[in-house]
Amino acid sequence: MKKTSTRLADGRELIYYDSRDDAVRSAQDQRPLPHSETLSELRHDPVLDEWVVIAAHRQGRIYHPPADECPLCPSRDGRLSEIPESDYEVVVFENRFPSLAAHPHPEQVSAAPPHAIRPAAGRCEVVCFTPEHDASFADLSPRQVGTVLEAWTDRTAELSTLPDVEQVFCFENRGVEIGVTLEHSHGQIYAYPFVTPRTERMIAAAVAHRVRTGRNLFEDQLEAERRSGERIVVAGEHWTAFVPFAAHWPYEVHVYPNRRVADLLALDEAERTEFAHLYLDLLQRFDLLFTADEAVDGVNSTPKASSRTPYIAAWHQAPVRRGADRAQGADELALHMELFTIRRTVGKLKFLAGSESGMDVFINDVAPENAARRLREVKA
Repeated sequence: MKKTSTRLADGRELIYYDSRDDAVRSAQDQRPLPHSETLSELRHDPVLDEWVVIAAHRQGRIYHPPADECPLCPSRDGRLSEIPESDYEVVVFENRFPSLAAHPHPEQVSAAPPHAIRPAAGRCEVVCFTPEHDASFADLSPRQVGTVLEAWTDRTAELSTLPDVEQVFCFENRGVEIGVTLEHSHGQIYAYPFVTPRTERMIAAAVAHRVRTGRNLFEDQLEAERRSGERIVVAGEHWTAFVPFAAHWPYEVHVYPNRRVADLLALDEAERTEFAHLYLDLLQRFDLLFTADEAVDGVNSTPKASSRTPYIAAWHQAPVRRGADRAQGADELALHMELFTIRRTVGKLKFLAGSESGMDVFINDVAPENAARRLREVKA
């Protein structure tokens, strides 16, 4: 893989990732962009003991532009975008409207106890998976997925070295129902200056499981699912994709490497190769899931980009500092991806209403075993 780093007109870093060593990336950003300014700050919620990012400057970010003004398409035919080249494989660049920034706004307001405030140090990046505006991740080839995986891994390694960063989170939001503001296929990477609340809860559960059983929680989870087989969707030599026993979402799949590792950097070549094939299989099943339902309901079942299943794909990795540098329990966390959709059936979404939003108690409308069976049944 060839990596080429350059700068956009306002100073933000942009990185090309190419599978070919002879790729030349020399185009310069010709836009008259002012230097970007980030006004984010972290405020501590003392009741829940967690940090909240206040990023009021993001109200002005680009919102559903027409296709011919998409900032994630290559710069072509006189139209300039965030990507100066006329073509690319995978591109990563600093978000123009970041929630976290390496150099947050210097004017920080002090707060009196019990309140606390600090700079929103960190980094937010955009990952463009393909130059094709109407393509989706599921349309990529295994080779292209391999390049994306290399980019995720490289960014995890580099962002982990930043002094303020405690956790690196690679994820993709797809679909207007999820809340994406740009339709071009892309993901994001957040480098947080703290360990996220969800990860802290996972670590606490894993530590308690170790004390109780002497074993690793994630290894036991995977072993139980593979032994049962009832909720497995796709399984390979190196990876297993299954609907969790207590799934929160109507269609939720967790993707685990069969060998427990802490983060993307620890995957070997065989695991990387198989992931590309297994993940594409899984995404294609997600897209066919509701198309099959539409056909049963007598609705036109011709797949369209606008009707693709909305989803969130989230990589869970161990915090940057583990062992002696952090709580010992961070070593218990295992790399895995969680893929889920908020769609529960044709034309109906799973909204986070009173119980979910008010009390964090999820109520799932689809039995996990039925969800796994449906995902096994649909195949391109």
